Amino acid sequence: MKKIKILGLVLGGLILIIGLIFFAIGFLRPKVAGVYIETNPPSTVFIDGFQVGRTPYDETIKPKEVIIKLIPESFQIPLAPYEAKVNLLAGVKTVIKRDFGEAEEDSAGDIISFEKIGRNESGLAVVSVPDSARLIIDGRERAFTPHKTSSILPGTHTLTLSADGYMERIVEVKIHEGYKLTAIVKLAKGPEPTPTPTPNQVEGSEAEGKAEEPKVEIEILSTDTGFLRVRKEPSTLGEEVGRVQPGEKYPLIEIDSKTGWYKIEFQPAQAGEEGKQGWISNQYAKKIGGMITPTPTSKLIPKLTVTPTPLYNIN
Repeated sequence: MKKIKILGLVLGGLILIIGLIFFAIGFLRPKVAGVYIETNPPSTVFIDGFQVGRTPYDETIKPKEVIIKLIPESFQIPLAPYEAKVNLLAGVKTVIKRDFGEAEEDSAGDIISFEKIGRNESGLAVVSVPDSARLIIDGRERAFTPHKTSSILPGTHTLTLSADGYMERIVEVKIHEGYKLTAIVKLAKGPEPTPTPTPNQVEGSEAEGKAEEPKVEIEILSTDTGFLRVRKEPSTLGEEVGRVQPGEKYPLIEIDSKTGWYKIEFQPAQAGEEGKQGWISNQYAKKIGGMITPTPTSKLIPKLTVTPTPLYNIN
């Protein structure tokens, strides 16, 4: 009987010691914070003045307030860099998205971060630049920024922000139970309205004669891979929709004013089917023929899907 009691005490002591060891390991393990950065076009990432990589950037670092600077990779038109002070919290991944423009006012983006609250609670806070932007949540609830609510269920929600003179921005976020999500959204300035010509101006321009514009083509240059990828958007982050070969020539549709990428028709229309178009890098292609005016991509309405997740396993 005594042996059984002694054995029980020994086993109990071992279990207690093992539990204390695991607790100490978890308590003493350094806390880390996550940061994910995605930009269009790609950019070089600096944290506290040190170059740490290029976008898309996904790393864990020591929790602290840092200065993040993004230098866009632009081969044709200079784009405005981005710099912000961000507080990186332990156990939380902060998501930064940026669409670069020629100036700060032409750029758009958002910062998504989490803050721990009550275990059975969830919350949302939305701040915008400019202030007092119209906010629509899931196509129904209407408000103005800054906006804060605790009556929002966990799950994916769509935020639509707009303001007079600015481009609309759509951001999808994922709310988690026990956390408040904060979204800081920057809107880009909208294009200046184009004056409507008077009937006399229209008649005068038609009377000048209709000279046929010279045909503009793009010739594919040699690449290391032996082919060039055609993408859905003018960025290396864009989805690949086809491939073209060096020496081939294709009709030029437009030029992206930010990146200088060319939009081409790489597959002509056939009976009953539309032609296929896509973007290629201007580093591996050249224009042949007349001139075409670059088209600003800022006329498009950006839609970003943001699904940041609290880093439960990095505490």
